[in-house]
Amino acid sequence: MSSPEQSEIARFKRQAAERAVEFIQPGMVVGLGSGSTAAFVVQRLAALRGEGRLMDVVGVPTSVETEALARSLGVPLTTLEERPEVDLTIDGADEADPQLCLIKGGGGALLREKIVAQASRRELIVVDASKLSPRLGTRWPVPVEVLPFGWRSQALFLERLGARVTRREGRDGAAYRTDQGNFILDCAFGPIEHPAELARRLEARAGLVEHGLFIDLATELIIVGPQGLEHRRRPA
Repeated sequence: MSSPEQSEIARFKRQAAERAVEFIQPGMVVGLGSGSTAAFVVQRLAALRGEGRLMDVVGVPTSVETEALARSLGVPLTTLEERPEVDLTIDGADEADPQLCLIKGGGGALLREKIVAQASRRELIVVDASKLSPRLGTRWPVPVEVLPFGWRSQALFLERLGARVTRREGRDGAAYRTDQGNFILDCAFGPIEHPAELARRLEARAGLVEHGLFIDLATELIIVGPQGLEHRRRPA
């Protein structure tokens, strides 16, 4: 059973997601993010289609879970092979800083989420106010997707960069596997002073498939909380 606080956060997420869907225009290719906030986006899009609106919109799902939800609700899908440019992606985030840099990957879909984000003209991120922080890493570890081969050497490398590293586990206690069959190492760096520099160091390491630092990808942020709804754009 969810607590009153969890129910309120879910209500905030739904409000923000439904506001984000208002930016979808007829004929768009829309990136469909992953996680609870993105699920509200898919549900709202399906509801609008039930009203005969946005019938020519197609989605690009960022995870197997999102794909299954969209198909179950009758939302038409496409792929980046068929439509390599995405007009608008709507997704959530685990943490966002004042420059709209993000930590993503708490749900394990960071690789596909970043591929779709990089293919998008606009990346609209939906969060509740609890996800805001003055500096990335303050509230959330950085997920790093790694090949199972040699993963312990990657953990050692990440520890030498200053992280406290935990291999993510599934509900059965076994190693969590991404949609690509890889492991995720959750890396608690604490507040990160230079996230772009850390991202470059991670990208230079063989065996690190992707990391959850999303730098200069989000173009807009919709925030909802007790004070209402706020729409921010990335600083110029």
